[in-house]
Amino acid sequence: MLRSILRSVAGSQPQSNLGKILLPGTAEPAQLTASRSFSAKKNSKPDKPQQANKNVVKKKGKKDGSEDNKNVKADDMQLSPSHDPNSGIRAERLARLAQNAGNKSLDVRPDGRPLFTATPSISKLSRRDVCHYMDFSEEELRRVLPEGLPLGMEKEFEDSMRPALLVRQSFLDLRDNFGRIVDPPMHTTSKIPQTRRKIVLDGPRSCGKSIALAMLVHWARNEGWLVFYVPRGREWTHGGFFYKNPQTGLWDTPVQAANILQDFVKYNKKILEELRCNITEPVPLGEGAGVGWMRGVDTMPVPEGSTLYDLAESGIKHTHASVGALARLREELLLVDKYPVLFAIDQYNSWFTFSEYEEPVTVRSCRPIHARELTTVNAFRSMMHKDMMMVGAFSHSTAVGKLRQELPNVPPDSRVNLPRYSLDEAATVCHYYARQQLANQDAFSEDNWKKIYYLANGNGTEMRQLMPLMR
Repeated sequence: MLRSILRSVAGSQPQSNLGKILLPGTAEPAQLTASRSFSAKKNSKPDKPQQANKNVVKKKGKKDGSEDNKNVKADDMQLSPSHDPNSGIRAERLARLAQNAGNKSLDVRPDGRPLFTATPSISKLSRRDVCHYMDFSEEELRRVLPEGLPLGMEKEFEDSMRPALLVRQSFLDLRDNFGRIVDPPMHTTSKIPQTRRKIVLDGPRSCGKSIALAMLVHWARNEGWLVFYVPRGREWTHGGFFYKNPQTGLWDTPVQAANILQDFVKYNKKILEELRCNITEPVPLGEGAGVGWMRGVDTMPVPEGSTLYDLAESGIKHTHASVGALARLREELLLVDKYPVLFAIDQYNSWFTFSEYEEPVTVRSCRPIHARELTTVNAFRSMMHKDMMMVGAFSHSTAVGKLRQELPNVPPDSRVNLPRYSLDEAATVCHYYARQQLANQDAFSEDNWKKIYYLANGNGTEMRQLMPLMR
């Protein structure tokens, strides 16, 4: 459509005016220019024009100075930086937020309910805090979650310009479920729901699965738990080297294994240094990343008195032991009884489909390798251990597709569907975005935010994107 309009305009106007039509206010058509200016050798008389070399023959169609352009390097040619209109809007928002920082009247909804809760920690949140926002310290979040924040959480903080999250009843149910497992109530009643040790968080796109899982990890670590947190499970099946281990028949990914161990010890180092290894059998070695097999050595011994931190460090330092140390760490964590152990896996559905790796079958064909054939995924995917606590969150942004209801090595009653925003939650969310200057204050009204809610069908990401378009 746009091309046809441009062709019709170009055909009806003279050729010399085409640049003015496409770019109003410019006398010449747009062209690529060098961002740097170049000059010839310094001359004591800059005003005197230089004499042209008579031996130089100008080619047809070449402008003056074409010889100088030959000396311009490719790195010096780049597009001139264009003005970003969003930078001015963002600066205005920051100025308004700074001006209204001390105005507490903006933190109250029109119906008199506060937007923010005064509860200081996640552990003390109750039903009275539902549909209220809770302020966090982004620095503290990155300290407790050094593996990385979910993409949806980072985008929420960026667009709202404030590290705050909505307290939802679905998260409180998830937190209380695992709290009752570790600390059972003195008296059980029929009103208390049955606890689940294995949960798979499912639900429509942008319903808050990843954020709920990250908040659960935050709460568990504040309670002193040992948490194995994987914020990007898809990375276990993509990228890096992969080799087939002839001893196990599975595929080893040493690069991913070393990265997983590094992320795990970032927060859990102190706890891992206290825990002794219960399994003294040697750790099997595999093929290193880009260096092949070790000659004459197939296993790595586990010295007496070694800790889980020593086991993880051996996998980080020695690429041949990365996969074996990670698989052994899974077995060791299942035997820990001094601390509650929780496995929290985001993008869990990526472990039930094909990876990006392929095995050559013939000269012209390859066989896609399933995620279950990877040693790391095969060690951590199962939920069938009796006493383990594990939460896996599906992510529909990974383009995995719809999986069947019953998954292998997953209890059939473990799936929990998280809902999108309810009307009451949407009211708090929209008023919070209006308080953060994300919406036009003159156009913000109850009818308009309800239109956005029904248009987005409770999708939090779409509601946040539609708020600036309110008119």
